[in-house]
Amino acid sequence: MTNLHRGEIEAVLDGRPTTLCLTLGALAELEAAFGDDDLLSLADRFSSGRLSARDAIRILGAGLRGAGHDLADTDVARLKADGGAAGYVEVVARLLTATFGSSDDAPSAGYGSVPAGDQLSPSGARDPGPFPGRR
Repeated sequence: MTNLHRGEIEAVLDGRPTTLCLTLGALAELEAAFGDDDLLSLADRFSSGRLSARDAIRILGAGLRGAGHDLADTDVARLKADGGAAGYVEVVARLLTATFGSSDDAPSAGYGSVPAGDQLSPSGARDPGPFPGRR
């Protein structure tokens, strides 16, 4: 069972419910992969609303490894998500929101809660706001 207070989410990948979590180690892995020096730089990257397929693979891979799954990014690239590309983007958006929160979250919702339908749009119209209040 996932725990949003720990930044965990559940996603159906390859037809199986799977837990993902961006632990501190997973975030350090993403800093190195993206060449970012710190969490704020990483947050700026994520809050742009732009996401390449390679970015999605790296984020999903780090989240899977953070939750204890032993998968290389080449294995992650072969996973299937319901909804195709939009399904992958939705999982990444939920994972980032569970990890960093969202500036759109109401204070009563609690840290790490994910509003229904909360996702990145391909046009970047919605800011996922990895650090609340940071623009």
